[in-house]
Amino acid sequence: MRVLLTATSYPADAQAWQGRFIVDMAAALGRRADIDLQLWAPPGALPPGVNSGLLDDDAAWLAALLARGGIARLLRKNRMAGGLAALGLLRRQQRALRRQHPAVVHANWLQNALALWSTRTPALVTVLGSDYGLLDLPGMVPMLRRVFRQRRTIMAPNAAWMATQLERLFGDLAEIRPVHFGVDARWFAVDRKLAPPWRWLVVSRLTPDKIGDLFAWGEGLFGIGRELHLFGPMQEEVMVPNWVHYHGATHPAALRDEWFPQAAGLITLSRHDEGRPQVMLEAMAAGLPVIASDLPAHRDLIRHRETGWLVGSREELQSALHFLETLEQNKNIGQAARCWIKETVGDWDDCAARYAACYKDLLK
Repeated sequence: MRVLLTATSYPADAQAWQGRFIVDMAAALGRRADIDLQLWAPPGALPPGVNSGLLDDDAAWLAALLARGGIARLLRKNRMAGGLAALGLLRRQQRALRRQHPAVVHANWLQNALALWSTRTPALVTVLGSDYGLLDLPGMVPMLRRVFRQRRTIMAPNAAWMATQLERLFGDLAEIRPVHFGVDARWFAVDRKLAPPWRWLVVSRLTPDKIGDLFAWGEGLFGIGRELHLFGPMQEEVMVPNWVHYHGATHPAALRDEWFPQAAGLITLSRHDEGRPQVMLEAMAAGLPVIASDLPAHRDLIRHRETGWLVGSREELQSALHFLETLEQNKNIGQAARCWIKETVGDWDDCAARYAACYKDLLK
């Protein structure tokens, strides 16, 4: 099957943080003998078995779009600039679609599904948490319904909890089939060696919603003997307290090889529209306990006090830290999380098999 995989985020090099999961997804699909994969995404190194679907000056245009924060961010922050970028995106993807003649288009993020307008190619549309903000934009739902009405479509949210709203909005036109992302198998091999001081990690883009209550609740809980290390790009102006060790943007290899082996666990107190946060999957696969805010996306991943800890107040955060700083309890929770990821999520080859089944069903 010739599949055109489209995405508007992709890492430019091994140290870049944007769109890391697209590399893993493409690499796993490229390993399958039954798929001829063409990737239309910002420029970067292609995995074996993956061919570029970019044409003419697409690479430069996409790189410039990514430097401006990406199409979804533009649509939310500047409607006019986002609208113009969306029109350019639509034109370029339609041109690639005409030249590539794929059997199936696999569009990551809802905005890339708009490029299928006036065509009939079957489509799998990966829906992530950030797409929920787009659905609130005027006219977005009617436009997507028009696109889905023209073809066979499977909408594949990467978390089951997202299916309810998608069924309500699009279930009469598209099949809603949750497909969970996998994790790189190397995360399962992380060997943790815990010793004081306790080092807790936060891996997140820095925006007020992504940080959530972290700084307010964490004041006084971290210091000597318990450290908080924050990793991620500063996307909006956020004042980082001096008791936080802020390291800036990072990449998976640094987390996997340096930080996860010595970490007590991962903390995320996000209030953002989350789908199924990939960094949480990777942390759990590495055997790290996760302390998370009580959001639908986090409840979908964590069984409270079994594979992690859900918190809704400073006092609950303090209790979670205290419980998980007992070595045996920390290891038990981390091991339970790792086993759960192996059994229910699997690696990226497992995910590619799930996608391949979707492609075949679209072509029946």
